[in-house]
Amino acid sequence: MDSYELTVNDIIIGISIYSDESEPVPIYNISITNISETTKIILEKIREEFVVQQTKTPEEESFEASNIQNRFKKGIAVLLRKYFPTANKKTMDMLINYILQQNIGLGDIEILLKDENLEEIVVNNAHELVWVYHRKHGWLKTNIRITNEERIRYYSTIIGRDVGKEITVLNPLMDAHLKTGDRVNATLSPISSKGNTITIRKFAVKPWTIIDFIKEKSISYEAAAILWMAVQNELSIIISGGTASGKTSMLNVISNFFPPNQRIISLEDTRELMLPDSLHWVPLETRLPNPEGKGGISMLDLIINSLRMRPDRILIGEIRRKAEAEVLFEAMHTGHSVYGTLHANNVRETINRLTQPPIGLPKQMLSALSLIVVQHIDRRNGRRRTLQIGEVMHNGDAKPIMQLDVMKDTLMKVDEPTTMFETLNLYMGLSKEKIMEDIDEKIDILKWMMKNNITDINKIGIIMSKYYAKKPFKQVV
Repeated sequence: MDSYELTVNDIIIGISIYSDESEPVPIYNISITNISETTKIILEKIREEFVVQQTKTPEEESFEASNIQNRFKKGIAVLLRKYFPTANKKTMDMLINYILQQNIGLGDIEILLKDENLEEIVVNNAHELVWVYHRKHGWLKTNIRITNEERIRYYSTIIGRDVGKEITVLNPLMDAHLKTGDRVNATLSPISSKGNTITIRKFAVKPWTIIDFIKEKSISYEAAAILWMAVQNELSIIISGGTASGKTSMLNVISNFFPPNQRIISLEDTRELMLPDSLHWVPLETRLPNPEGKGGISMLDLIINSLRMRPDRILIGEIRRKAEAEVLFEAMHTGHSVYGTLHANNVRETINRLTQPPIGLPKQMLSALSLIVVQHIDRRNGRRRTLQIGEVMHNGDAKPIMQLDVMKDTLMKVDEPTTMFETLNLYMGLSKEKIMEDIDEKIDILKWMMKNNITDINKIGIIMSKYYAKKPFKQVV
């Protein structure tokens, strides 16, 4: 079905994806092409000899991971010279990295982390093979198996240790992230009754841009131009959708349209957003309390603190609770532009989520919100699309103005915006004709960016800077 190569610490990894009649899903097979099976057997012997040689670390020596790794490298290098006396430096470094990866790193999971085609890596227990979610092929079963439950727990422990979190029998659930930004959830048995689990949602190496979304047919030119116009004119937007539907990616996409002369504060549980370098951006993160229950920083703490930082725009990773929503909508009513995500499957359900427990806002507060963008994933084929764009009316109800025609795979206009046009006329003095002219110009710029394949977030940031400097279209492009 597919095949390609990865290079991880000078180790060449062959990836092949194929169907097997005996398996319900395709297989994601990894093979190390520049280390023979014989060499692997020798490396395992070296590893065992090294473990036997190790004595207890002196008390005065730092237990930092980098110090442990350096000490291991020196010991392993001595043993490698014994078995591979003619190996050059490049080969030695590769073999050292392989042994370290397999023993004090995350083993073969580190190979999966280097594959940019993967979105999710899942360890269910030591009895099952590791699963991955591939951007192109969906869920796949790998040929990787973690040797035992203790090894899975060890991986969870070292992941947590690196970011100041811990997972124990008394605290068997952990949300953490790798230094690369990948989100990690881990559970211990018997909470997960089949065994210990690790779920890694990979951080996008290249952040999504509006041109990527248009190229993938996730959104249309007209819908993108409407969102650009809304962001330019400081209208607040909530992005809703199901799990893995692309909510955070869409939040990142609309941030492409922020002007460089405004202060942006982002609030997240784990850093996922990546904004252009040209922007005045301050990212903030929540923090869990320590084992004594102290030092925790909640999303509500960040929201309240952000309002003291003179923000022009506030980005929030996810709205979950009533207190958070109340402060955010108060911020909208006092003139701040707010952009956030929420779990809901359509425009109507988004209003229900906001007005019913556990959030339970009064419906009249919702008039401060201008647009709702709904993202959707078709789990049969992994296709992500903007399902609906709706405007919020003065009474707090929502009206879809664009909706996906699933059969045609096209985002269609289903109604004229009214409240949005009234808002832009009242505060910006824009007539309907001027608004439509503005949308058409934005479509022209987006098409020019597509034609020139401008998908780098920083290049898009520069184009937006020129656009907001009121330069004519020809100078912008």
